[in-house]
Amino acid sequence: MQLTSLSAARQIALLRAGEASSVELTQAYLDQIASHDGKVGAFLRIDPERAIAAARKIDERRTAGESLGCLAGVPVAVKDILAERGERTTCASRMLEEFRAPYDSTVVARLKAADAVLLGRTNMDEFAMGGATENSAFQPTRNPWDLSRSPGGSSGGAAAAVAAGMAPLSIGTDTGGSIRQPAGMCGVVGMKPTYGRVSRYGLIAFASSLDQVGPLARSVEDVALLYEAIAGPDSRDSTCLPNEVLPVGAKLHQPLEGLRVGYAKEHFAEGLDSEVASAVQQALAQYESLGAKLVEVSLPHSRYAVATYYVIAPCEASSNLARYDGIHYGYRADQTKLVAELAAKKKSLEAAGDRHAAENLDTPLVRLYCKSRSEALGPEVKRRIMLGTYALSSGYYEAYYLKALKVRRLLRQDFDQVFDQVDVLAGPVTSSPALKIGSMKDDPLAMYLVDLFTVSANLTGIPALSLPCGRTTAGLPIGLQLQAPPLEEERLLRAARMYEQATDWQTEAPPL
Repeated sequence: MQLTSLSAARQIALLRAGEASSVELTQAYLDQIASHDGKVGAFLRIDPERAIAAARKIDERRTAGESLGCLAGVPVAVKDILAERGERTTCASRMLEEFRAPYDSTVVARLKAADAVLLGRTNMDEFAMGGATENSAFQPTRNPWDLSRSPGGSSGGAAAAVAAGMAPLSIGTDTGGSIRQPAGMCGVVGMKPTYGRVSRYGLIAFASSLDQVGPLARSVEDVALLYEAIAGPDSRDSTCLPNEVLPVGAKLHQPLEGLRVGYAKEHFAEGLDSEVASAVQQALAQYESLGAKLVEVSLPHSRYAVATYYVIAPCEASSNLARYDGIHYGYRADQTKLVAELAAKKKSLEAAGDRHAAENLDTPLVRLYCKSRSEALGPEVKRRIMLGTYALSSGYYEAYYLKALKVRRLLRQDFDQVFDQVDVLAGPVTSSPALKIGSMKDDPLAMYLVDLFTVSANLTGIPALSLPCGRTTAGLPIGLQLQAPPLEEERLLRAARMYEQATDWQTEAPPL
């Protein structure tokens, strides 16, 4: 029996029954990482000694009859954007390469309380800005199904780790599709909960009104397990909802009777890959065969979703990333060199008789800000900061940011009307399967359009999930996106489980 081929739910059952130990399970995943991650690049850091020590302690506590958490002994990978006390949290950026968090994020604290074994930190696009996990300052991540292709982003490392059998569970974040898009491209399950369902305390912010932490796993059941462990109120996050999260596992395997599945005509327009369209249509037919009623709906303002997102998200990023100035923490340019450069330039200007220019040179402090940010931030992060700063500047705020907020409200009204007609909305996750690595490097617009079907869930705050629904002729995974009304994670997960139980896409593994 290969432990890494089992679901997390099955692993938990074996651990509780004493048929496997946490040390044995953790070592099995460390062996998988040693075998495969040199090719995939899903992890930025792992600490085998720490992981084995944590697993051994859980085994000892189990043997002693102590009460254990709901994930006791199961390894979990964490996207390198969530703070953990004393550990490096880099956001895949040179800016935070040596930053060690002074506290635990709520999600990490809850994983520890659930007695999960923290396996390592997964790669991502720098500050979660990107859709290919190529914008990492340290390494690209490759898709386990085809190493020449991207795993999606920004949680590409988290999705690739699960797909490659290097972790049973992983934590990602989703600002515009960053859990669902890589889940779809890597053939795993990923869920973005309702905004505020999971605490953002200790999450390094990209766009505060859009960011949400969520689970990735090989099955819907495992996603539900991880979601229950991390969700719930948190007084340290003012945006976290006060609603208690009820267990979803008990009803997960019960099909939803009279389920109304909507599909938006706008999601099947020109530009959708034919194989993706066919797989999603077959998934809709599968729901119909299970007794669901299919309902065509319309999201008339969806054509503006990407444009709206790429005003709001960069504006919030501009504000959030202003704190990285090279002074308080993070990367700092060489001050001695800066002072010498300024002195030499001033001397040169004075010698040329240009006293005015010499007197108006940037101060060493201003130059330090500029130099530190210029050297430590990558091109995509700089691009989004500049976009956001421009849109927030005097004379443009009303034309861009304020208008985007109004369109955001119209998008929410569209979804409210749709959910008066249907229980869940089904459609594609992305317009195409995984793309070749480097294909979007010089075309940021193409990268932004990858988020076409996913950004609306973030703009409206609703829960959404991706699960496998097919393969292309080249063997690449295709994802089905399900969306539900706010706080209806149970409905979303049960609807996903209905489809999963009737198919076997989730049982297939990449040919590493």
